[in-house]
Amino acid sequence: MNAIERYFGINGENTTVRTEILAGLTTFLTMAYIIFVNPNVLADAGMDKGAVFVATCLAAAIGCLIMGLYARLPVAQAPGMGLNAFFTYGVVLGMGYTWQVALGAVFLSGCIFVLLSLFKIREMIINSIPVSLKQGVVAGIGAFLAFIALQSSGVIVNHDATLVGLGDMTSFGPAMAAVGFIVILALSYKKVPGAVTIGILLVALVSLLTGNTHFTGIISAPPSIVPTFMQLDIAGAFDVSMISVIFAFLFVDLFDTAGTLIATTQQAGLVDKDGKVKNMGKAMFADSTATVAGTLLGTSSTTSYIESVSGIAAGGRTGLVAVTVGVLFLLSIFFAPLASMIPAYATAGAIFYVAVLMLGTLKDVEWSDLTQAAPVVVVLLFTPLTYSIADGIALGFITYTATKALTGKFSDISIPVWILTFVLLAKIVFV
Repeated sequence: MNAIERYFGINGENTTVRTEILAGLTTFLTMAYIIFVNPNVLADAGMDKGAVFVATCLAAAIGCLIMGLYARLPVAQAPGMGLNAFFTYGVVLGMGYTWQVALGAVFLSGCIFVLLSLFKIREMIINSIPVSLKQGVVAGIGAFLAFIALQSSGVIVNHDATLVGLGDMTSFGPAMAAVGFIVILALSYKKVPGAVTIGILLVALVSLLTGNTHFTGIISAPPSIVPTFMQLDIAGAFDVSMISVIFAFLFVDLFDTAGTLIATTQQAGLVDKDGKVKNMGKAMFADSTATVAGTLLGTSSTTSYIESVSGIAAGGRTGLVAVTVGVLFLLSIFFAPLASMIPAYATAGAIFYVAVLMLGTLKDVEWSDLTQAAPVVVVLLFTPLTYSIADGIALGFITYTATKALTGKFSDISIPVWILTFVLLAKIVFV
């Protein structure tokens, strides 16, 4: 136990092994949905659903273990939701490429990630983000999480006239999501250890006892991974027409990861006095190598998960959190029926609670300076409304640079910010 505490620096972060493991469990419960959603999405691309299930669990485990043991950050990884949708509905079904070629494109983007990480270019890019934009990213992702929680639980539903509307709060799912949120709030206010985990498990238990969740067993043999293992077509991805696809995977993963790392590490207090993320280079390397490993196994890009903030809210501060999540993903291969009994509305309350915490960063915004405040508001609103962390960040960058330039505050715009702004603007206009 002492060796574990020393390796992860647990005492220095004022936490305990028990708290870190509990935080890892909390993070896992809020992101375990990916092991069921990802196979369904990639199956639409023609991939074997059972093989993708195993690949998803293994890719997530590899990413989490590298992040925890190497970068030593409490940030979990798994195949990204937006990235898998682009893979299936954009590249395969939309552009007509085979899923093998699409995997090849993801592999090449992952290799570029590795090179950018080794030369610390990604680290330089993220560390060059102004404080106001970092504040906007945290708040924007908080708003995005809130919207996802409300949508997944049925609290917010589609509406033909207004796009969204209030769901039926008397139905079981929305009602239990609200109950879970209130329970977590109360327990957290009372500083009860593991408040977020308790709230999730309480809702799941009520769902099971009332028959809204059915007991499906505990252990099952994992499906074969052979149909997707090493099936990527790298040669096909070298086609000239795939350049834009590779760039798109690179771009989305870069800024999704950037936003997630900024948000989670700020929430955990793992930044220095200049706002730079602790072990950013190592975290980027973990993200990029996990993407490469995932393509070999048979899944789309692996990325850092914003749900990691739920474990941070439960007290997690070190890489032991990510290691715990990685081990649980490995176990999920055998305990898939048990993991499937945690319904979306059971985690919705926890995600919404985390969103409340993240929106607290707005108190630090320099509201008296419109050139600082306006980009924050742009990221805050456009991240959930576009359903994209990457688009929210892009529009925030463009607003920041344009506003600073037009008001003569050129000294506030660094060279990396100028470059990124033009790249992001080109992406919006041409991609």
